[in-house]
Amino acid sequence: MFVCHIALQGCLTLTDVPYGITADTGGHIKYLLELAETSALDPEIDRIDIVTRGFEDPALSDEFAPGTGEMRGDIRLVRLADGNEGYLTKEELHEQHEALCKAFLDYLKSCPKLPDIIHAHYADAGVLARAAFEELGIPYVFTAHSLGAVKRQANGTTSAELERRIEIEERVLEKASGVISSSRDEAEAQYAHYSKIESGRIRVIPPGCDLERFKNAPVSDKVRSDVARFLCDLEKPIILAIARPVRKKNLVALVEAYAAHSELRERANLVIVAGCRSQLSELEQECREVIEELIAAVETHDLYGHVAYPKSHEPSDIPAYYALARESGGVFVNPALNEPFGLTLLEAAASYLPVVATDSGGPNDIIERCENGVLVRPTDRSAIADACFSIITDRRSWIRYASAGGDAASAYDWQAHCRIYHRLLNDLVSPPQNAPSWGRLLVCDIDNTLLGDREALREFLRWQTENSENIALGIATGRSFHSAQAILAAEGVPNPDVIISGVGTAMHWYDRERRCFVEDEAWKAGLARDWDHERVHDVATRLNLRSQALLEQKVGKASFFTGELSTDEIRAAFDKEGLAVEIIASHGRYLDILPRGGGKQAAVVHAAARLGLTQSRVVVAGDSGNDRSMLVACPHPVIVGNWSDGLGEDPALSHAFVASKTHAAGVLEGVRHYQAAGSW
Repeated sequence: MFVCHIALQGCLTLTDVPYGITADTGGHIKYLLELAETSALDPEIDRIDIVTRGFEDPALSDEFAPGTGEMRGDIRLVRLADGNEGYLTKEELHEQHEALCKAFLDYLKSCPKLPDIIHAHYADAGVLARAAFEELGIPYVFTAHSLGAVKRQANGTTSAELERRIEIEERVLEKASGVISSSRDEAEAQYAHYSKIESGRIRVIPPGCDLERFKNAPVSDKVRSDVARFLCDLEKPIILAIARPVRKKNLVALVEAYAAHSELRERANLVIVAGCRSQLSELEQECREVIEELIAAVETHDLYGHVAYPKSHEPSDIPAYYALARESGGVFVNPALNEPFGLTLLEAAASYLPVVATDSGGPNDIIERCENGVLVRPTDRSAIADACFSIITDRRSWIRYASAGGDAASAYDWQAHCRIYHRLLNDLVSPPQNAPSWGRLLVCDIDNTLLGDREALREFLRWQTENSENIALGIATGRSFHSAQAILAAEGVPNPDVIISGVGTAMHWYDRERRCFVEDEAWKAGLARDWDHERVHDVATRLNLRSQALLEQKVGKASFFTGELSTDEIRAAFDKEGLAVEIIASHGRYLDILPRGGGKQAAVVHAAARLGLTQSRVVVAGDSGNDRSMLVACPHPVIVGNWSDGLGEDPALSHAFVASKTHAAGVLEGVRHYQAAGSW
């Protein structure tokens, strides 16, 4: 397969990238290069071209000139000439769209073979990819890295420039065959601002991270010396931030938060590593303004001796900064207004350093998965300071977060990313297929049912492949659609035929012709019609139910933690208010409130009817309380051997087959039982 990447922003080279030299030379380049390097190791990938914009700028380097190509193994870097020799910031690139599209199409037509697929990074690159799709029919996938609508929301203001960027993003999303998201927050919350992208075309594939150099990195004399120049007391814990000096990174707010918390100022130092500079006048305007505001805040609050902001660093210094903060018993802070992914959080995790991170963007996923710190609202300065103070003054919490982060950082692996990424690319370039006319439907829960025993899962997948033309595979889960899709892909499960997610509040069908998932609009509309969000949350507030994360709240679903009340008491409170709802509790901790008649069982009935199947042609399998409704109502239920929430002893489930085997092996045991009995 020939994959062509487009990345127009910043100063891109295949080796020794000058990160931070401009505001646009940042993490997206690191992401792209590490993706390309790992992707090139797959024998199925025979060529990778990276296309960028060429320019000549006396203040930078002549190595970026148009037509100057680089080669690194099977990776080739191509620099386009667009008629403007100077360096352009991302805000200026739109002026060259027409010329860049022409140059890109000329490059494509000069290739002995057209790329099989194009991968565009940032919206300006997407403009070129869409032009290639419209003229040459080459499909493209898109990675936003950051989105204009999210910036508009975070800032609370907009501008003609920002609205133009959002319009460009909408045009790119409209024709993309697939959109690759780094996190569930990006897929479900950030893309919700856009009308041109269906949820089923978005895939969450967490990026890999090369974190080896951060594990057990020592503190260097250079870094210790660079910090010591600023600080009066080097023995205090360090509050560390590492980010480019741009407004969305919210660094000035971090200084203000530190300054306003007298106890934090007394107990800790603040160290901000914000790019490299020799003279302020040499920085781009936004970077210069942020550094000037940062220095002004230090002066205004008389923080000299407490705050360090070194002028420059080498890439090799970064692990030593994390190590210095760890050695001091400190904490890493990412206070960005929005962080699409959060690579620095994983670097801190690999360094065994606890984190305090923005709750806007990818850090939600990282903190949930790694449990290496706490989330805070980036606009709440007191919350930022309080979180830092809490961690550095509670040794047990510090040790717990540090240990968890170090163990979990290994979960973000480029090879695992590329296995999923390449499957997606293959799906998108392969010939479309028509769906068969299935005669039966098998619906499984994910966690602790289909997943949990990888050897059993492999046996199940062999059986499923052999029967895929006769038996439709459905998933019914409490997870969100994108979370379900991501965990299934990570475990090597092929695209199911239907995914019922959010405890039955969303349904997506895999369209083999379009090669993406398509939401069931009829099911969605029915749930919305019977849902009163405000009244449900009013009752929950009076009951002192603690809400789960914002991402868990959907149309047709309000999610809480169970607390002290029984489900009967909660149900009675809603009945008293005249609210017809379903109360679903699971795992002794989670509570979901749905419209009456909603849930997994109703969704399974709807899915079977859409396939033209009666309930006698359906088998369902589950393990916990949120599976109960579909298990009770289905004539052919399977309870896997590792059941919980009393399922295996429930009189209402006396008709169920209770497997002796666990997880996917239990599912297969139940399926074979019903097949042998001739009832399915």
